[in-house]
Amino acid sequence: MALFPADSRAASLADWGSSYLAPAMARADGLARLNSLIVSRNGAVLAEKAFHGPGLDVPVNVKSVSKSVISALVGIAIDRGVLKGPDQAIAGLLPDRLPRTPDPRLRKITLDHLLSMRSGLDRTSGRNYGRWVQSRDWVRHVLSREFADEPGGRMLYSTGNTHVLSAILTRAGGRTTLALMQDWLGEPLGIQVPAWQRDPQGIYFGGNNMLLSPRALLRFGEMYRNGGIFRGQRVLAESWVAESWKPRTRSPFSGDEYGLGWFITVVCGETVYYARGFGGQFVYVSPAIGLTVVITSDPTENTRVDGYREDLKTLVYGDIFPAVLKADGRGCT
Repeated sequence: MALFPADSRAASLADWGSSYLAPAMARADGLARLNSLIVSRNGAVLAEKAFHGPGLDVPVNVKSVSKSVISALVGIAIDRGVLKGPDQAIAGLLPDRLPRTPDPRLRKITLDHLLSMRSGLDRTSGRNYGRWVQSRDWVRHVLSREFADEPGGRMLYSTGNTHVLSAILTRAGGRTTLALMQDWLGEPLGIQVPAWQRDPQGIYFGGNNMLLSPRALLRFGEMYRNGGIFRGQRVLAESWVAESWKPRTRSPFSGDEYGLGWFITVVCGETVYYARGFGGQFVYVSPAIGLTVVITSDPTENTRVDGYREDLKTLVYGDIFPAVLKADGRGCT
């Protein structure tokens, strides 16, 4: 089967029947921290609801889902010739941001390494996050970190990696990351892209605190599901979608594989790619069954609190995916 099978006629709500998703929607309704849920199949919305918080068209903080968006911008920059390719070394792109006496390994770090969290640099996430975002120069701080592994080594999840990518996009593209995103994604997807947080040098935060509505996230996910095409228009190279979804490493936290800004897992025997953000922000995409699921939640509370992470896994893996397969007369294996 092709990685991006052509859609058949868009399924309507009547085709699938809301009864299939009734248990999922009932469970979702009982989750106090869940703000919104959208389930779409083959381009048709099967269920959508704003349970708490703002409506489905209001931009909200999508936290680290931003990393998947930054990955898309890098892919478009490569396709347009602004950047050379995923194996391009980053030192030559930001020579003035390197420390005065740089570790020679900095010159081995590539765009691919930053996108896949394999730069080798010590993390700026977790316990190191606060000190990083309070520093005077976020980019220099990241590039001055000690090496915890070799470039291309194990996954060291670090928002600093994607912030350096935002700085690279700004420098190479000659415009802010916001302007590039409005032009390269906002316009073709028909979505609102408001300004979000910037660092002390004015670089838009690459990898956190981006603002997108649930319906904007759906369009982003649908574009990936269709191999880079949205409503007949090529937005992102199909080859970049494939590269983004090619496993490079594995998360030490979830055990799921990781590509270029996307996590990869298997649900009911089907490969699923997902973007994830703190507090319970998700975009799930499964091209094989034509499914895209968007979840937004309270962005202020860790999903580990009160078992919310397991609640969301049950909702998506235990309710939504089996319901879609049941509508096809298939079981969840």
